[in-house]
Amino acid sequence: MANAVLVVDMLNGFLAEGYPLYCGNRACQIIPNVQRLLDRELAQGASLFFLCDQHSPDDLEFKMFPPHCIADTEEAEIISELAQYKDKGEIIAKNRYSAFYGTPLKDKLSQLKPEKLIVCGVCTDICVLHTVADARNADYQVEVPADCVASFDERAHRFALEHMEKTLGVKIISFDMSRVIFPEFKPSDAVLSGETADIYFLRTIDILRKEGLNPVATMEVFASKAGIVCGMEEVKALLSRILPEDNREVWALAEGDTMQKKEVVLRITAPYQSYGLYETAIDGILAHSSGWATAARECVTVAGRIPVISFGARHVHPSVVGAMDYAAIVGGCAGCSSVIGGKLTGMNPSGTIPHALIIIMGDTVKATVAFDKYMPPEVLRVSLVDTFKDEAEESLLVAKTLGDKLNQVRLDTPGERGGVTVDLIKEVRARLDQAGFNHVGIFVSGGISPQRITYFIENRAPVDGFGVGSYITGASPIDFTADLHEVAGKPIAKRGRIPGITANPRLKRIM
Repeated sequence: MANAVLVVDMLNGFLAEGYPLYCGNRACQIIPNVQRLLDRELAQGASLFFLCDQHSPDDLEFKMFPPHCIADTEEAEIISELAQYKDKGEIIAKNRYSAFYGTPLKDKLSQLKPEKLIVCGVCTDICVLHTVADARNADYQVEVPADCVASFDERAHRFALEHMEKTLGVKIISFDMSRVIFPEFKPSDAVLSGETADIYFLRTIDILRKEGLNPVATMEVFASKAGIVCGMEEVKALLSRILPEDNREVWALAEGDTMQKKEVVLRITAPYQSYGLYETAIDGILAHSSGWATAARECVTVAGRIPVISFGARHVHPSVVGAMDYAAIVGGCAGCSSVIGGKLTGMNPSGTIPHALIIIMGDTVKATVAFDKYMPPEVLRVSLVDTFKDEAEESLLVAKTLGDKLNQVRLDTPGERGGVTVDLIKEVRARLDQAGFNHVGIFVSGGISPQRITYFIENRAPVDGFGVGSYITGASPIDFTADLHEVAGKPIAKRGRIPGITANPRLKRIM
């Protein structure tokens, strides 16, 4: 069964300037994500429904809201960016918040029996929320990509996402994460030659070759503690190079799966000499990658609907920056700061303005104006506002200069000045709101950890994004152990371990 995608109110009346319920520039930023979502789901055979406000001139809703999206007006038309998709789906008119109320949607979905409903559009806290509530009441599995929904009220947007997740049981995801394309990993010459292996494996293979021993053996790999599996795609690329195609069987958990302590995550059955040399590499790839991914997941879980960006490139050796940022995104981060991490994950790297640019130019506003002047339009305008003046003051100066083009301000106050606090965030938010800059978000970085994120959230600090560095990069690797459990069809194991194949129905055959 394929999915069904419900596109709610992606209409001129909400996403084109000049109309009374225009949701603002920030809401328009979801349009490219919605386009990519539709491309992906249509390619996989999903059904597409446009749920569109179409009101009569005397609609009772106009007692609550200004007249909008009156039937047969340009305001009620689907935005031009999605026009190409209209013929690929079905348009259903609605005149209430829920797309299920007084429409044929329920009957059409009953006939389709989709695997799940994916809901996108505006406004998160009004028509999206009410549509999702009715979908859950009808027992549909519902998924809402947080970066494919928006509202004119950012706080209401956040509340709605939290309500859908915690009360309605909706799966809130990052579409950016869901569209990560696993890279085509290529084992390095050093790995393939055995240079990165423990020396005793090279000596073992040498001895077995001279003795003429190469039995088919089963090796199982398990983790020392619970966490997130990462590195499996890289391990798979290695195994595809070294195992004989006509005599191999590999079972594994998938990239990003949860794993339990001592759970078998990988099982290899093949002639031992084909893979024995690479036990060190397999364990090492999984160890570091899973450690980073697990730390990232801890931050993302605590942050909930607030996106987390991996900012840790400066804390690791440059040779592993890509692997670290890739693992952070597998763990749930919405993006990363490094160029190579972006290439590996198929995402655009995320970044703001460094203190260096501001210091060289001598003024935060000048630096931000230059950034806006030279950066392409798809790059978010995020200004660092803690260099020369008070954070609230610099935020207002930048906002007044850039206006609607400013997406966020970034607070990165150093420890020498007390770091970023809840009170500071609330003051910056209040000053921006009082000056009419409700659309400007607040991004926080500098020593961010699950504990710090919890502190901000529990104290209701209005944060729109977190940059996490050393908590992810400094995570301890998760130890993985590889054991032989069967040789030439005979169950066997070292003392303390149970001979024979370890049952794990979660494993999927990958080779």
